Amino acid sequence: MSVSPAIRRIRPLALLAAAVLTLCGALQQPASPHSASALGIAPAAATATFTDDFNGTAGSAVNSSNWRPETGDNVNNHEREYYTSGTNNAALDGQGDLVITAKKENPANYQCWYGTCTYTSSRLSTAQTFTQAYGHFETRMKLPRGQGMWPAFWMLGNNIGTVGWPNSGELDIMENVGYEPGTIHGTIHGPGYSGSAGIGAGYTLPNGQSFSDAFHTFAVDWSPNSISWSVDGIVYQTRTPADLGGNTWVFDHPFYIILNLAVGGYWPGDPDSTTSFPQQLVVDYVHVTTSNTAAVGHPITGIGGKCIDIAGANSANGTAVQLYDCNGSSAQQWTVGSDGTLRALGKCMDITAAGTADGTQIQLYDCNGTNAQKWTVSAANDIVNPATNKCLDATGNSSANGTRLQIWTCTGGANQKWTVTG
Repeated sequence: MSVSPAIRRIRPLALLAAAVLTLCGALQQPASPHSASALGIAPAAATATFTDDFNGTAGSAVNSSNWRPETGDNVNNHEREYYTSGTNNAALDGQGDLVITAKKENPANYQCWYGTCTYTSSRLSTAQTFTQAYGHFETRMKLPRGQGMWPAFWMLGNNIGTVGWPNSGELDIMENVGYEPGTIHGTIHGPGYSGSAGIGAGYTLPNGQSFSDAFHTFAVDWSPNSISWSVDGIVYQTRTPADLGGNTWVFDHPFYIILNLAVGGYWPGDPDSTTSFPQQLVVDYVHVTTSNTAAVGHPITGIGGKCIDIAGANSANGTAVQLYDCNGSSAQQWTVGSDGTLRALGKCMDITAAGTADGTQIQLYDCNGTNAQKWTVSAANDIVNPATNKCLDATGNSSANGTRLQIWTCTGGANQKWTVTG
């Protein structure tokens, strides 16, 4: 949310926790494609750590055991709203939703950085009620529409009071600026990569759809040294320490969660004559889960007892996936995503250019939800890409170090047999 340090008279952001499924035991018969069980891998037990489904009578306030209002204005981002407490700008609708409403009004002569405030809205946080490191953080929302609108679901490090921003870290799960109705953004901020230099990416709905037309699900999966963002279950970016250009990764401690609807600011610009009020951010739920243990990867061995390995332990897109002597490095520690992906170094095992021909090579790439990154396992321990119905294959039936992996018509050969250890 921040494009500059934390706002005046308002406590900063939120922390989330990662639910990760782990590879363990030998590969088995799949139960159904694209799932952890389809890969024969028992997921670590995940537990719900924060759940708010916003059930309650219409007009009632949010549960104060979960959320507390952060009141005041925001000079640093040059936002135009005054964040209020009470139910004027944040209330349940009686249908299982929280509605945060931005209004063009000033009922109490609120004063903002620019003079008498023009707008009111709400900002809610869990800074006093809930913090967590790592996990799966998810919300389902319908966004407002209009120039100057800036809804966000985001997090701040719980040490912000001692180390300041951006050293505390900021993790923006979902931000939208009103002039891009069909696009949302996910971003991380830290020392050397904050404000407009934050590291992230956008996701755009197909066919000209708008995020204000219907509810959509926004989530991050956060584990040690890896954060992945998704929209409606489609992973659109993953970030690791390798993306920071040598700057410090500060996503290794608890964060807290913030929900807010800003009006105006440096990024979205101010409302104009085309913007209608009131505008609403409608939140169906916020759920956080965490595994009982942190994500634990395990080696996958193939022909000659060699391990599936990422060349040079390099997390760059396009890095070769190969066979190599098993050495216990992070480049050989594979976990499985809930969507059936195989992941290491924060990225996915991927068929280059989504090719379907025999001999198409396997690479490491940002997790993106495509069929080129989905894998299942036969009873005979073949790792199969269902979209092509082809097997993960060690090129040339070789077990030499550096042998590239590829897809190939399933033959039952030793170079297509894989075992998970650990």
